[in-house]
Amino acid sequence: MTAGTPFELPAKCDTCVVRHKSICAVLSEDELKDFNRIARHRRVPTGQVIAADSEIVFANILDGVVKLTKTLADGRQQIVGLQFPPDFLGRIYAKESPYFAEAATDVELCAFPKDGFEGMLRRYPGLEHRLFENTLDELDSAREWMLLLGRKTARERVASLLMMIARRAPNVGCSHTPDNNFAKFTLPLTRADLADYLGLTLETVSRQITNLKKADIIELIDNREIIVPNLDALEDVAGN
Repeated sequence: MTAGTPFELPAKCDTCVVRHKSICAVLSEDELKDFNRIARHRRVPTGQVIAADSEIVFANILDGVVKLTKTLADGRQQIVGLQFPPDFLGRIYAKESPYFAEAATDVELCAFPKDGFEGMLRRYPGLEHRLFENTLDELDSAREWMLLLGRKTARERVASLLMMIARRAPNVGCSHTPDNNFAKFTLPLTRADLADYLGLTLETVSRQITNLKKADIIELIDNREIIVPNLDALEDVAGN
């Protein structure tokens, strides 16, 4: 992976698409104006590094999907997480980050300088409290993923990942029907990346996707675009 030069502009909080879902939702209008002074809108193309090992980046994800990876001592890389809008990217009060953050799709961020953002946390306790809640949510998600990798079958793992993406799909411009039991989305990862993330082989992932299609649990528009006609049925397969 090589770092690129993302497109950057001053942020505009009054037109932010995740304003009422992100950490900024706890800020008053006056506090938000103060926050807006340090915020920058960044666009990062697919495949570009957002933050390399040891680099600290603070940002709200406005659009797209961010892939977190860990580099092992022998150079191998493992996907350890996916982040969607309106997730917060960054490790508060840390001197360095243990992960790469890469744009799995085209990504839009509202980014903040480290010193300025940590100053805002000291000035506005509600913001720090919201970040603490986010951290606990991420911990719960990590424990769920440990269960998935340790106990679930290959079929359940693939279905669980598709279910997770389907739940987050409306936040990245994909669609649900009004009854919330239908989803259409584009996979943010290649099948090789899916296999890496799930601890499976590429062949196993492809076979399980094919089996879900044959069972009418999902429909494939192409290699990456998926329709879930009945989310309840997919959740049953996932064993959630």
